[in-house]
Amino acid sequence: MKIFYSKLLPTTILLFTTILLFAQTDSTKISFDVNFGADIMSRYVWRGTEFGGNAPSIQPTISFSYHNIEIGAWGAYSIAGANTSQEMDLFIDYTFLSDKFTIIFTDYYFPSDTGSYEYFNYENKTGHIGEIGLIFNGTKKIPFSLSAYVNIFGNDAPKLGDNPVDTINFNNKTGIQYSNYFELGYNTNIKNLNLNIFMGFTLNKPESSNDTNGFVGESGFYGNGRGIVNLGLTLSKNIKVTNHYSLPITSSLITNPQAQKVYLLFGISF
Repeated sequence: MKIFYSKLLPTTILLFTTILLFAQTDSTKISFDVNFGADIMSRYVWRGTEFGGNAPSIQPTISFSYHNIEIGAWGAYSIAGANTSQEMDLFIDYTFLSDKFTIIFTDYYFPSDTGSYEYFNYENKTGHIGEIGLIFNGTKKIPFSLSAYVNIFGNDAPKLGDNPVDTINFNNKTGIQYSNYFELGYNTNIKNLNLNIFMGFTLNKPESSNDTNGFVGESGFYGNGRGIVNLGLTLSKNIKVTNHYSLPITSSLITNPQAQKVYLLFGISF
């Protein structure tokens, strides 16, 4: 089954960008922001799981925003190691209620997960994963954030042994697990440092032999079952280079209790 709205995402982003760039006239000015940059990370660890073949990762980004709407692209490309990987994501988000809440749709794409680079293939063994999320950004009085995400189509399908799922049925649980992820965060400042403490968990549970539409033993994208998969803290600050430029740096200590993994990361942003 074709997911019509997912195929529209790249076209929507291109159209939206074109309108912003060319719709400005002398009488009507459209005010929008353009942002681009890149992070260089010692490792690519996302929601408690390491990607990128145990190698440093270059992570470029570009985005366009107009009022409360933002669209953009983000990528991750490992630069060494025996098993290099790559990722290219498109996203669109909308912030509302005085910036308290954000809803976001992300189309994750993993070229190395497919036999050929067929970006517009949203069927069968697609390299896409579509996710929708809702975020409470916190306030001055409530310095906590809470986010919830769920996969809604694509390569969220389980793989059993050497027999990958060849056909994804988007109508029921067969071929997609609706993997979910929740995260609670706390942000504060310590002198000239920004501190973010976070705890991420999943509520997916392993399928049982009584579930005829599921896959026995599968438990979701993030772990072996319900539990905490991402726990840690991130410290960040800006190092002054010139009077007009500061270099943002970050360091994270992350553990995945369910997988019994620990990571210490360092990153530079440009």
